[in-house]
Formats: sequence, C-alpha cells, structure tokens
Amino acid sequence: MDLMDLRAQIDSIDKQIVELYEQRMDISRQVAEYKIETGKKVFDKEREEEKLRKVKSMTHNGFNSHGIGELFEQIMSMSRKLQYQMLTERGNIGRLPFIGVDALDAQQARVVFPGAEGAYTQAAMEQYFGKNVNSFHVDTFRDAMIAIDEGSADYGVLPIENSTAGIVNEIYDMLVEFENYIVGEQIIKIEHCLMAVPGAGIDDIRTVYSHPQSLMQSARFLQEHASWKQIGMNNNAFAARKVAEDKDKTQAAIASVHAAKTYGLEILEKGINQSSTNSTRFIIVTNRKIFLKDAGKVSICFELPHESGSLYHMLSHFIYNNLNMNKIESRPIEDRNWEYRFFIDFDGNLADGAVKNALRGLREEARNMRILGNY
Repeated sequence: MDLMDLRAQIDSIDKQIVELYEQRMDISRQVAEYKIETGKKVFDKEREEEKLRKVKSMTHNGFNSHGIGELFEQIMSMSRKLQYQMLTERGNIGRLPFIGVDALDAQQARVVFPGAEGAYTQAAMEQYFGKNVNSFHVDTFRDAMIAIDEGSADYGVLPIENSTAGIVNEIYDMLVEFENYIVGEQIIKIEHCLMAVPGAGIDDIRTVYSHPQSLMQSARFLQEHASWKQIGMNNNAFAARKVAEDKDKTQAAIASVHAAKTYGLEILEKGINQSSTNSTRFIIVTNRKIFLKDAGKVSICFELPHESGSLYHMLSHFIYNNLNMNKIESRPIEDRNWEYRFFIDFDGNLADGAVKNALRGLREEARNMRILGNY
C-alpha cells in the first residue's frame, strides 16, 4: 500500500471514532438527566478507575495500554464537563455563598495595615480608600489577619506579590488558615530609598535595616557597600523608625520617601532597587463573603492527590469553560511531605455561568477547593 491508501484508511477510522464519540456523548446527556433527577454526583472516581482498568486490559501491548488510558481519561473528562454544564443550565449547581455588592462601604469602614506610619501598606491603603480613611496599624501580617477575622477591622491591606521578589509566601498560607476573603487589589510602584538621620553621609553608614525582600530588591546597590551589615526587619517603616529613634549616624534604613518624611530622615540615595519598574500588588481583605458586582478576577486554591496528571485534569476545567488563567502558584502542605496546595487566579465573575461551571467541576474533583475572593 502507498501512503495515500494508508491515509485513506486512517480517515475512514477517524470518521467512525467521531461518530462513536458523538453517540457516547448523547448517552452522557441521558446520564446527566438521570443524575439531575436523582441528585447523584457527577464524578464517580471508583467507576472511572474500574473503566480505565477494563479498557486498558483490552489492548495488546504496553504502549497501546498507556495510550488508551490517556484517551479514555479525556473522553470521561469531557463527559463530566458536559454533565456539569447541563447541571448549571438547569440551575442545579447550587448557590455560591458569596453576595454581590455594588460598592464597598469604604466611608464607614475601619481599615488595618501591617507596619508603622510610613509603610508601603499605608500608601496602598490610602490609594485604595483615600487619605481620610479610618485606619490603624499592627506589627505583623498575622496581627492584621486576626484583626479582620475578629471584626476589629472591616478591611485589611496586605502585600501579596512583588514584581521582582515574587510572592509573599506567608500571605498565601494565611489566606488558607483564616476565613478572610479578597475583595480588591491595589498595585503601587516601589522606590526604595537609603535614609539616615540628618547630617549623616554614606561614608558614615555601617549598618542598614529593612525588610528582607527590600534588601534583596536592593542587592545590586548593597553589593557596592559590601562592608555594611544588613539586618532584616518585619517592615520597612519599622526600620526607618528605629534609625530615627536611635539617632545613630552609622545606621541607615531602606524604605519609602513617605517613611523618610514621617520620621524626619534624610534621603541619601533614591531609587536604589535595581528594577525601575518594581511594583507590589496589595490585596484588600475582609471577613465577609462578598464581591463587587463588576469584579473581574477570581482567586481560588485547592489540593490534589499525588497522582500523575491530576493537575492537568484540574486545569482542563478552565480550558473547557474558556476561562483565562493568569496565575498559578504552589505552596507545600504542612505535615504532608511532597504534597502541594495550588493557588490560581483567573478572569471571571462569580455570577458568570462559565465560572460557576468550572468551580463546580473543581469542587467535585479536587481536594479542599476554596474560593479566596472575586475582585
């Protein structure tokens, strides 16, 4: 046989595969009708595993066994997605426990930020809520989360990601630990400045204080002053306050222009962070399950079984529902070696049918799926 004859045979077989696939999906619709009437779950893990073992045993070599396993995983996955879609269309998806609001009650709200006066978190808060916001500050990220959780603050402002240094791991972990939810975000440009008490010069400096991430973001500048001792602080504003209080000409802080003004420090060098486009993304968090009706980004997290292809199958829910996923991060799960929790941001609104459909599939097939917010 020549190549054209072989291709013709493949075309004929493919036509039969398409016809059989459509027959199978028609039956899947009937299965969905039955499940809608009886309230049965779409995902039946034991049934699918039994099916995979059976079809793989029908093949005649290991290569075909692996291939047919992959093929039927996809076929069954598409069947599930069709059933989820039908459940959504029939209104059987269940109500999400989030309430859409037209606006945040910012004028009456009390807002907490971690750090001290002059912190970048304060700048982000004022950009989002306005300079007249009723606010107070606490020492740590955890203190801020506790204040929101307990209700002593209506909202909190926390840094979650820097364009140079990456994510703030602690915040991701606390979003799982606390029943607090993201309702907004604010991105601000970061310009680190070296500051000291009035009258001090760069030649006087022996020790520099700042947050570890700020020290890292200013590494290139600090390498030019390798003799300086670098000491990490919980917050840049704490560093500026310490230098101001100690009144020691050998000390300097790396913080913002706002911090220098707040504590009466003199800026010795501006823009010492190596990236001129360095920005930090801050999240606005509350303890209420609300979202703005015009919100366009959803954040979720979930855990997965430590099995081949498990992440791929979860991500397929975004593809099938035509949702744009714009971020994925992973964090190790405490006390479970080599298992991870995944954090995903994707475009959408909790009122959208496609979003509800994707979340339904993820909730049934992943472990401990949580909606972290829509903003």
